[in-house]
Amino acid sequence: MEPNREAAADCPCRKGSDRYVSFDGIDCDGNARRLMEFILRNVEAQGSDNPFWNYFLAKRTPKSGPAPDDLFLVHAHINQIRDFFEACGDEEAMALLVQVEEECC
Repeated sequence: MEPNREAAADCPCRKGSDRYVSFDGIDCDGNARRLMEFILRNVEAQGSDNPFWNYFLAKRTPKSGPAPDDLFLVHAHINQIRDFFEACGDEEAMALLVQVEEECC
């Protein structure tokens, strides 16, 4: 039995934006790089003795294997980053994090 292609095309579940088209014009990679700059700035201001942030920053340049891109790292650790920016009181960084989460993650 052949599926009804016309019915599938009319399905309400197919309406809305396609995520790949909806990302058009959004600089997710650039905004993720800016977030990493905010993280670096705040880690330096807090002192570099926090094991998690040392681990996190080391993941950007691994000793072996491919380096993850900044957007992946942000996405994978978004809750820790949010808590960190809140603890630092960095409202500019927090606003960018919310933007990246809504637009790119």
